[in-house]
Amino acid sequence: MKPQDFTRFTQDNEEKWLYKDITEQKQRKLSFEPQKELDIWYKDLLIPRKYTPDLVVEDGVIVEIKATSGLTNNDEAQLLNYLKATKKRVGLLLNFGARSLEIKRKILFNLVVY
Repeated sequence: MKPQDFTRFTQDNEEKWLYKDITEQKQRKLSFEPQKELDIWYKDLLIPRKYTPDLVVEDGVIVEIKATSGLTNNDEAQLLNYLKATKKRVGLLLNFGARSLEIKRKILFNLVVY
């Protein structure tokens, strides 16, 4: 997405534009799956529930989309819990509700956060 595309977002969380832009990205050969159900794990036990992130990119990056005045420690902790529970290693928090786009990246290596 181009930087000017982000200005289309409002605090009303107009995700329809995001999915339009995702479709454009698919044409560029990146694989995006909105609302993909992921298995949840506790240690080596598969939990009989699913987690549905806003977006999964290249089958490995969890993307959570927010439209709030600012990202909180709880938002970051939630993303880390999602990474641990799904055994994914990379997560992004995107917040379109602040004055400017906020992006936080979390990487999980053997349950250690970087």
